[in-house]
Amino acid sequence: MVLYDALIEAVIKGDENVVQSEVNKALSEGAEVGSIFTEGLIKGMGVVGGRFGAGDMFLPEGLACACAMHRGLDILTPLLTERSPAMGRVVIGTVAGDIHDIGKRIVSSLLEANAFEVIDLGVDVPSESFVQAVEEHSPDILGMSALLTTTMLNMGNVIKLLKEKGLRDKVKVIVGGASINEEFAKSIGADGYAPEAASAVEWVKKAIEGDHVF
Repeated sequence: MVLYDALIEAVIKGDENVVQSEVNKALSEGAEVGSIFTEGLIKGMGVVGGRFGAGDMFLPEGLACACAMHRGLDILTPLLTERSPAMGRVVIGTVAGDIHDIGKRIVSSLLEANAFEVIDLGVDVPSESFVQAVEEHSPDILGMSALLTTTMLNMGNVIKLLKEKGLRDKVKVIVGGASINEEFAKSIGADGYAPEAASAVEWVKKAIEGDHVF
């Protein structure tokens, strides 16, 4: 049985080199790719997310942890991609005025681990760029994140622009973030809301299968 304590701790410390070596070590010991991801990288980021949300960790530290996780994900993603064809395509980003990235990165990574093709637009994404990405990539799902109450209204602006461009019916929209709740999501015309990363992935799976769920 492969243990992931050192990998989890490396993610929490934001140590990219140790993450890389621990992922390679686990692979050499015959660990399952999905297990390394969920039991190592994601568990580590789960601790990071909890500390960040509690105010015990600040943005620079959180971003270092996310970068460390992605160092491991760079190794695992090609192996995950080889394992199965893409289940669907997701465009995701943090809305304009908001630079919070950790939650979105976790969602993106979980989606990739579950065989979705993810186009991550990054943070502080203008509304027009979301719409342009929908036009260019024709995703099944558009995901938007916001942490700040001052930026969450930009989610509604994106949906409004999608309607103006005649694109709203071509993509399902899910929103999330610390400032978001189901009532707000419904008020702006989103198709769904997720309070955390795992539920976001489950919602996307159901949406891809044709279920219109909130």
